[in-house]
Amino acid sequence: MEIERKLAEMGLELPPTPTPGGNYVETVRSGNYLFVAGHVPRKADGEMLHPGKLGRDVTVEQGYEAAQLVALNCLSSIKHAIGDLDKVKQVLKVLCMVNSADGFGDQPRVANGASDLLVNLFGDRGRHTRSAVGMGGLPANCCVEAEMMVELEG
Repeated sequence: MEIERKLAEMGLELPPTPTPGGNYVETVRSGNYLFVAGHVPRKADGEMLHPGKLGRDVTVEQGYEAAQLVALNCLSSIKHAIGDLDKVKQVLKVLCMVNSADGFGDQPRVANGASDLLVNLFGDRGRHTRSAVGMGGLPANCCVEAEMMVELEG
């Protein structure tokens, strides 16, 4: 439970495991790989954190905070699937989709909210490949959505 201890030291906790909003599952395991569906910045009370478009309704700092919450929601689903986050051998890939106003180009700075959290928690095991892309819209007008792929121990 080293990763959850680090979360607590950072003043963070895993939110309740999100429920899929459609006809899909939150994670799929194939061998030692776990694919994590897209997650949004929904708080424990169900409210969306910082809805709207980056560059119009939401600041980069708010987007960063939302991306961190998205990563926490993904980690909650991973824990639900495998029981212990310490079983994550390597975070392989993060796809961060940013609800962007025309002309907004700071998607990588927003995505750093998720990436920084993963590296702070997992160290080198948290260093990952990433895409940070702008979107014309996202579900429920959320500002950020992200999905992950991780490799598991044994």
